[in-house]
Amino acid sequence: MAQQRQQVMIGDEKRATEYLANERTFLAWIRTSIAIISLGFVVAKFSLWLRELAAQLAPQMQISQVGASMPIGVTMMALGGVLAVLAAWRYHVVNRAIENGVVSADRGLVILVTVMVALLCVAMIVYMLITAQHA
Repeated sequence: MAQQRQQVMIGDEKRATEYLANERTFLAWIRTSIAIISLGFVVAKFSLWLRELAAQLAPQMQISQVGASMPIGVTMMALGGVLAVLAAWRYHVVNRAIENGVVSADRGLVILVTVMVALLCVAMIVYMLITAQHA
């Protein structure tokens, strides 16, 4: 049984409040996106930093394992970029709905973002468990 979206009518006197709330939500998504991109950059550079540190501490030692921090970091940066695009898309969808005087929640977007973050989290946990066993 399909569940219908509940739509709420917006009066003209409340539209300014709704526009501003939509903008604040967009900016929160952008801050989150920037944080994920920044953390991804740090994670991606972590393996390079470890290799450089190992080369300084033990120059005679051969360092062959690159690790998964680079692909995980790049994935995080990509996720941050996707979140920024989704935020802009959602902002425009909600703005159109406000202009039409009717808004509704978008559970699909919430589920999509949750699944993307959960999958990234699982990948990072698996990587940490695998590398902890080899240490």
